[in-house]
Amino acid sequence: MINNPKNYCVILAGGKGRRLWPCSRDEYPKQFVDFFGTGRTQLQQTFDRFAQLLPAENIIVCTNKEYAPLVRQQLPDLHEESLMVEPVNRGTAPSVAWADMRVCRRNTDANIIITPSDQFVLNEEMFHSDMLRALQFVEHNDMILTMGVSPTRPEPGYGYIQEGEAVEGETDIYRVQSFTEKPERDFAKMFMESGEFLWNTGMILSNARYLNHCFRQLFPDVLNRFDNNIADYTIEQEMAFVNENYPAYPNLSIDQGVLERCDNVGVMRCNFGWADLGTWHAIYECMSRGEGDNVVIDSEVMLDNSHNNVIKLPHGRLGVINGLDGYIVAEEGNVLFICKKGDSSALVRKYVNEVQIKYGDAFV
Repeated sequence: MINNPKNYCVILAGGKGRRLWPCSRDEYPKQFVDFFGTGRTQLQQTFDRFAQLLPAENIIVCTNKEYAPLVRQQLPDLHEESLMVEPVNRGTAPSVAWADMRVCRRNTDANIIITPSDQFVLNEEMFHSDMLRALQFVEHNDMILTMGVSPTRPEPGYGYIQEGEAVEGETDIYRVQSFTEKPERDFAKMFMESGEFLWNTGMILSNARYLNHCFRQLFPDVLNRFDNNIADYTIEQEMAFVNENYPAYPNLSIDQGVLERCDNVGVMRCNFGWADLGTWHAIYECMSRGEGDNVVIDSEVMLDNSHNNVIKLPHGRLGVINGLDGYIVAEEGNVLFICKKGDSSALVRKYVNEVQIKYGDAFV
């Protein structure tokens, strides 16, 4: 299945990444940042990861007008037809519906992986093995297949998938019983202890025909204007349809749209080691810790009597920190952010909104 020309990947790279503010900014969000000082941004690492599994020309990147120049700059070899720029922002479900349309135009027998652009994978070899097995499954089964991993902590910042009955003849593939997005910590603890729930990685697979069928059920008012014979369309006809009809899509995420509303959805229990690098708390939990259980991300610091902190400073800055316990210390550009770690995601969103109202877009 490696380099199978029927296999495609759609990378979603249009988010603003505000939960990692101030290091992720509206003009330069996290997927375009070399956050960990590896020499590759999260978008580039995601592209590299899937280029080892399938033909690089079959990797499609979806983004918006604001970030299209950044995608072109960071992925200079990406074919022009493999960069899909939304005419207006309508969430990930319409974006994937359009990407599926483009893949079907190339190959109606295609299999598709849909992935966020900011994932941390610990075991690349196991990731390849799980992903190839999932591609084989969706090639022969009309099902939306999500990739789930066993939770290692009661993380309220992640989505959870409840396993239902096992799919006949398959190992570690189950029908989905329920989805829960970002539960309270007590519920996350209960989910983890039950053994029935997996973290939702946000990676989804399907064969292109079945995915198109699901989107036609979800967006009938839009997609029924587009002939089922997608393969016969030219790129010019496809773009004309999109430019005319894209604003009619509702603003809907792929989770709210496809996963929660389609009947035939499954989950594969995976073992590749995973983290969503979208929040400060998640970064603290998944990164290796130094003395005092501090996580220092590509920064120069002197720490004294300080514990359980996550610190990210710009290059050329030195941080001297004494007596701090359980905080986020992050600086980027014109903003210094110091906040109790805890469940910080809600606080970050609160402060971003308040800063934008009081001080304007220049600080967001």
